[in-house]
Amino acid sequence: MQTTAQPIDKVILRSIRSRPAASVFSARHFADFGGQDAIRKALSRLVKAGKIRRIRRGLYDLPRANPIIGQTAPDIMATVRALMDGSHAQWQFTGAYAANALGLSDQVPAKIIILTDGVPRKVSLGKLTLIFRRAAPRNLLGAGTRAGLVIQALRYLKGSPDVAKHVDRLKRDLDASTKKDLASLNSKLVVWMRPLVRQITQT
Repeated sequence: MQTTAQPIDKVILRSIRSRPAASVFSARHFADFGGQDAIRKALSRLVKAGKIRRIRRGLYDLPRANPIIGQTAPDIMATVRALMDGSHAQWQFTGAYAANALGLSDQVPAKIIILTDGVPRKVSLGKLTLIFRRAAPRNLLGAGTRAGLVIQALRYLKGSPDVAKHVDRLKRDLDASTKKDLASLNSKLVVWMRPLVRQITQT
């Protein structure tokens, strides 16, 4: 039993370690390595051995060491991406978390709202709650892209006295591809947001 179990554990762990830092995964990511039951048992053994961490039922990551806090929390964006994997639904972070992900805010809310055209639901991750909220297509412009994250952050920051500073930072920090995506979506945005996006994307 042990001789057949050991290789699949090693193969899965090697695959996990080859993935980008902060990746979140489920049994489906290792379907090429064996049967579903064998993969789930291997993941369970790796959790018990302290090699990987179970975030919630069916989701895992590779814990990252931190000299101050010991272990970093699971990556929120990677976790949502893993939750939505295979659903074919669009999704986009909104509110304070969108601004935080772009470096425009230090606030990390205890409840993170995610707009989607898929099934609405709540997912608890320890003290953090992910709320998937059904949204109309007009509120999902750029869904799943960095441009979509910018749109949601601007919506959250509307009325802030620091909007001009945030726009300048986005203009400086965003990559050319994201700016191009934003420019292509600008005509579909609400009227008040269009001049802000033009400022961000102009060269």
